[in-house]
Formats: sequence, structure tokens, C-alpha cells
Amino acid sequence: MAFEFKEKVILMCIDSMRPDGFLQCGNPFIHEMMKLGSYCLSSRTVFPSSTLPCHMSMFHSVPPERHGILSNTYVPMVRPLPGLFEQIRAVGGKSDMYFGWQPLRDIAGPKTLCRDHFICARMEDDTDNKLTELALARLREGGPDFMFLYQVETDEKGGHDHGWMTEEYLGYIKVAIENVKRVYELAGQDYTIIVTADHGGHDRCHGTNLEEDMTIPTFFIGKRFTPGKQLEGVSILDLAPTIADVMGVPVPEEWEGKSLAE
Repeated sequence: MAFEFKEKVILMCIDSMRPDGFLQCGNPFIHEMMKLGSYCLSSRTVFPSSTLPCHMSMFHSVPPERHGILSNTYVPMVRPLPGLFEQIRAVGGKSDMYFGWQPLRDIAGPKTLCRDHFICARMEDDTDNKLTELALARLREGGPDFMFLYQVETDEKGGHDHGWMTEEYLGYIKVAIENVKRVYELAGQDYTIIVTADHGGHDRCHGTNLEEDMTIPTFFIGKRFTPGKQLEGVSILDLAPTIADVMGVPVPEEWEGKSLAE
């Protein structure tokens, strides 16, 4: 008998989006996001607040000292534990990943993805829009059980090239939020949509334990979340358990986060 998912989920990560950057980006859809679902503008990421450690924690629900990824270079876990992609695959589910930064390929284990698309943000322009177009095309076909859409231009071309909270950085967030709107308008009736960041940033860097680096926004739009509700005490470790709970996928005992679904 085939496994029946309770809900399908789209997780969208906007790399290095700070809460104040979200609020000041100038895209009017930010107000809709806070009305449509539950949200937290003071969620916490993990230290070191760097992209690969944060994403490993996002998908495996343990801090870096447990999964062992302490930089943007992948190393195999000494004591392997299943991540979200593995849990979905174990019950026969299909997952897609669309990403613009190559090291993220290692957050998904072998044979856990149905489709994956990589466009290097350093080699091509407008990658966030291009990846979103690919994701939208897939959703028009019917879509997978779980989709991860990662937008990196906010970090690579906004924060690192120009500086966090600069006009350029805010402009990339504005574009990323417009892509959230496009995904919601197409798939919001069929999917629970979760939007987050991996870390923040300051000056032209991140990775420290400064508040600007460690604080991220999170948004949960779907049947299991109260519209307009402000959440407290949210951690990046809570994302995998929340998604698994919403989908009806078993949650490993090793995971440390909690489900935020109602």
C-alpha cells in the first residue's frame, strides 16, 4: 500500500535574509506573508552562521557540533543520521531541489532527489528568477511531494558584493520575495509553503555569533498554521520536524527540533 502524505510542502530559503532586510525591502507582499500564515521575525540559526552548516542543521535538525559541518566544505558525518530528504524517500516520496550554490548538493543523500537543478549564481545573472521559473514549470506539471527552492543572490551579489542592508542587498530581497509571491499564487492551494533564511549578515560577511548573523525570519503558510499568528522561540532546527509533521513523515529520534504545526 502506497504511503499517503497528509500535505505537500515547498520550502523556500532566501540566503542571508535578515528580518530587518525583509521588512525594508519594499515588496508589498511582505505584509501579505504576515497575514497569510504564522511567522517569527526573531528565529535563531546555528553557529557558525555559514551557509552549509546552517543548511545541514535545517535539514537534519541537529546543531553543527553533531553533524560535524563547521565550514562551507562538506565532510561525511562521523555518526550519520537521516535528514529530511532521506525520511521522505524512505516512505516513497518524491523531492526536488533547485539551487544556485553548488555545495548545497550535499544536504541531500544519494538517490533521495527526483529532480535537481543547479545554476551557478557566480557564473550567470538572474539565477533566482531562473530557478523559480524551473520550479514553477515543475509545479504546473503536478509537482513533487516536497520541493526545496533556494535563492542565493541576496547573499552572493547583495551582501558579500555590496554589504548587508545596502540598497543592492535590499533589492535582491525584493526580487526573492516576488518569487515567493509567484510560488504562492500558483501552488498555495495545494502546498504548505515555508519561507526562511539560513543566516543573516553584517558589513560584507557572516559566520559570527552577532545578532545580525544569528537572527532570521520564518513564515509558515498552510492549513496547519494560524494566519497572522506571531510565533516565539523558533529555531532553524524546527524546520525539518515541522515539515515532516505536516507531511506525515516519521520524525527520527535523533532530531532535536520541535514541530511548530498546530
